[in-house]
Amino acid sequence: MADTNDILGLIAGNRDLPLLFAQQAKAMGVHRLVAIGFDGETDPTLEKYADDVVWLKVGQLSKMIDAFKKRSVTRCVMLGQVAPKSLFEVRPDFRAMTALLKLKEKNAHTVFGALARELASDGIELIDPRPWLKPIMPTTGFSLGPRLDGEQEEDVTFGYRIAKEVSRLEIGQSVVVKKGVILAVEGFEGTDQCLKRGGELAGKTGCAVAVKVAKEKHDVRFDIPCIGARTLEVCRDARISVLAFQQGMTLVLDRSEVERMAKENKISIVAVG
Repeated sequence: MADTNDILGLIAGNRDLPLLFAQQAKAMGVHRLVAIGFDGETDPTLEKYADDVVWLKVGQLSKMIDAFKKRSVTRCVMLGQVAPKSLFEVRPDFRAMTALLKLKEKNAHTVFGALARELASDGIELIDPRPWLKPIMPTTGFSLGPRLDGEQEEDVTFGYRIAKEVSRLEIGQSVVVKKGVILAVEGFEGTDQCLKRGGELAGKTGCAVAVKVAKEKHDVRFDIPCIGARTLEVCRDARISVLAFQQGMTLVLDRSEVERMAKENKISIVAVG
């Protein structure tokens, strides 16, 4: 039997991050990567990079744990978007439903915290994925696109302060502002919808500033803020002129494509905090 220290599990949501992580993990010495993919959520391309992929429906907690145990997985990471609301749009199995019914509050932190506890009860630890992702996590000084003007810098500072407070209250992690006015605050709908709503409220001239942060006690086992080409597409369509994110806590995916789009669409991207 293989040494369990050489085996890593991956709970893979949608978008590109699970694929990137799988490539990084294998390149950095993970001997065997066992992934759980979700029908209609996870990119099937994951099968090219993981050693084993088990396909399930969102909410099939018992089957997920059984799949890991049968493959000797004792450590796993969770990456990609698996929105908490998905658990209510499908029929969770008995174990998942039981865990959900115990929660007084249902948000990303509590729902995924319950998942971590269920995994731990069967000897599977949900761990921090950052050791494999540090190379694509920019720090202070990172910037792409046009330089900020004075008004934009003020909006970034203002937006960062508001976003940190909103995240502290477990409401969301992103805000859109313009000339000191809060146009949109991220709620249960997620970042993209917040950006779209903020862009609409910015008026015909657009030019709003979006700021994305990590929570005060952000549990990176459940979620690492990230931006990528799709985020830039949303900003472009919403006519958002600045996208700021918290340094050292945010991943930049598709770096070359993000850089190209920032320049082409005159969108300023900066790491702050």
